[in-house]
Amino acid sequence: MSKFDFNPEKFKAQLRQVAAELAAGKDYDKVIRRYPKTKTTLFTKADVIAGLRHFGYPGKMLAKPIRTMSGVVPVTLLTKPYPCPGKCIFCPDDVRMPKSYLSAEPGAQRAAANNFDPYNQVTSRLQTYYANNHTTDKVELIILGGTWSAYPLPYKLWFIARCFEALNEFKPVKKLTRPQISGTAEWPRLLKAQSINETAVCRCVGLSIETRPDFITLGQLIELRKMGCTKIQIGIQSLDNRVLKLNRRGHTNASTRKAIVLLRQFGFKIQAHWMANLYGSTPKKDIADFAKLFSQKWYRPDELKIYPCSLIATAELMAYYKKGLWRPYSQTELMKVMVNVLPLVAEYCRVSRMIRDFSGDDIVVGNKITNFRQLVEAKAKKIKEIRFREIRSQLVRPKDLRLKMITYKTSIGREKFLQWVTKTNQIAGFLRLSLPRRNVGPPIKELQGAAVIRELHVYGHALSLGGLGKTQHLGLGRQLLFKARVLAAGYKKLSVISSIGTREYYRRHGFSSGELYQYLKLVD
Repeated sequence: MSKFDFNPEKFKAQLRQVAAELAAGKDYDKVIRRYPKTKTTLFTKADVIAGLRHFGYPGKMLAKPIRTMSGVVPVTLLTKPYPCPGKCIFCPDDVRMPKSYLSAEPGAQRAAANNFDPYNQVTSRLQTYYANNHTTDKVELIILGGTWSAYPLPYKLWFIARCFEALNEFKPVKKLTRPQISGTAEWPRLLKAQSINETAVCRCVGLSIETRPDFITLGQLIELRKMGCTKIQIGIQSLDNRVLKLNRRGHTNASTRKAIVLLRQFGFKIQAHWMANLYGSTPKKDIADFAKLFSQKWYRPDELKIYPCSLIATAELMAYYKKGLWRPYSQTELMKVMVNVLPLVAEYCRVSRMIRDFSGDDIVVGNKITNFRQLVEAKAKKIKEIRFREIRSQLVRPKDLRLKMITYKTSIGREKFLQWVTKTNQIAGFLRLSLPRRNVGPPIKELQGAAVIRELHVYGHALSLGGLGKTQHLGLGRQLLFKARVLAAGYKKLSVISSIGTREYYRRHGFSSGELYQYLKLVD
């Protein structure tokens, strides 16, 4: 809109009329066309939502509703550019970004616009959600940026402390602070911010970081729990030692197994990254390699990102491509791999992504189809993974649901996956319960004799804390907790790897707070 065609009084009058007619239930598309913003532009949904608020009309319009259909508000932010210990040949190298990220990716653009300042990244993202009429009470922080474990501790403490401070101080009209690319902090500052967040308006109900298998150690996981982390994104990429070596991954499959054992012992939710079309592999080998993720007890992740390898000009793989040593799969080959592997994903696992969010301009060769996942899902048979089955915005009644339980072996014992499902197996909520073998020593004293709730999640649009309405407030979570307590009989206590913002919820259900976990005594 130029200054020549903008009339403030006409703008206000048009918006008032749009808000009034929409509040009266009239057709959205017809209304915004009848009252355009200018001669050449229409009001956006964010404009309309602001108008409904400003003129006092009730309205529940959501822009981009899919963003919060999983029940929480996801806020993705990036750490500052920093050297990565990995030397992977497929990894792009953009000096403006943390390793493996490109400046044209949407999340990277938002981070760069805020100079990688965590406070401003969180605040600006929440302001966008608010403008689109999303509730911002329950926030999942997703921290990306190569290998989190490689960053200096003072920077990591500062980064997460600033995230919590942004949540604690969030206001829709708040001005952003002067951006910083770096900073330092100590534990007291972070712990204070966490304490405030337990009862804040915007609470952190999940916090994830990404790292490598060879950086998963006892000390690192204790540190991450103190920071409030609940999920680890772990780049396993392949389970084939030969492929790992050829791609200079810097770790072996034994490192992956050891890492997952430790993560399970701590109760973290595990999101694995796996890649197809790596140097040294083939479509047939990829399918066989992927099958191990769920057929062998050493792996069995809770979430999964599947990344077909795309060639980026700055990656070392470019030299291999020019010499004819590596080539991208054809569209037919890649489709065959994905259509074969997606049905192998177990019912307890959620496939979060199927391609990287690289711009087609950055990809030299490789998949450039942005709706590739949709095409795969249309062709694959008997998909069981969680995301495909999520109930999303569908309204359900308690009588429409049944409790279904899946039991599977893990490297440390058994896992119970409890899920509320419809007759068509759509999922409305679930709980992950780890039942470790008695002879498997816990990594820390606090977990001795404990069964561990690793995740409790109820689907449906993110609703305000304590609110009434759709799937999130049918009491499904409370009933899952009761069932978990029954299944944990014989253990001394039922522990939960709670996030900072869910501590109050578990306290209301009788859980006490320990140093790193909350727990419910089962035996006096």
